[in-house]
Amino acid sequence: MKPSLPVLLSANGGYVDTAGFLALHGLFTAHVTGNFVTLGAALALGTSGTVGKLMALPVFCIVVMLVRMLGDTLAARGHTQVRPLLVLQFLLLTAGCALAIVLGPFEDADHIAGLITGMTLICGMAVQNAVHRIHLPSAPPSTLMTGTTTQIMIDLADLVRGAHSAQATETRARLMRMSKSLGAFALGCGAAALIYAEFGMWCFAVPVLIALTTCLCADADVRTPP
Repeated sequence: MKPSLPVLLSANGGYVDTAGFLALHGLFTAHVTGNFVTLGAALALGTSGTVGKLMALPVFCIVVMLVRMLGDTLAARGHTQVRPLLVLQFLLLTAGCALAIVLGPFEDADHIAGLITGMTLICGMAVQNAVHRIHLPSAPPSTLMTGTTTQIMIDLADLVRGAHSAQATETRARLMRMSKSLGAFALGCGAAALIYAEFGMWCFAVPVLIALTTCLCADADVRTPP
């Protein structure tokens, strides 16, 4: 049986975000709005990484727009959208991995080597975010778990106080989906930290393998967007 595409994306989201944060001096490559916080810390403490954190959001936004337009172009020509876009993410993460291994480790995240590597990884995760938002709208987010965790706690509270049978069935199904995504994300975070500590820049090879697996699972759990 094929693994669930949303679960794979969540595992990669947690992994790439953690690995990027460790290797690139606090740069969030998947949850880019978190860079506002680390930017403030970098400015206050005088540490490196301010340029990359400033660039992260506009680069992310531009790539999301391009993914949307590329998907529309593929659809207009009668092609499927999800697998080609996930292949694009695979290629970007492969490029990011190669750059990290060749150019890293990065003593200064604002150096051109760190910026190129960081922005390449951000582009890859922007593709994932766009694909998830457009084609998997009913699945839990794969790069940000605050809302998912909140909903899990709400669902648990509803089950504890005793929901009606029909509502309880729906709640349990949603709870299962979200728990799997949260667990996969947390596993990705933990794995990234351990592998980075042991193998350094080679840790970026793992998300390449996960991305390749998502390409093979691209027909699962996907709907055609409006």
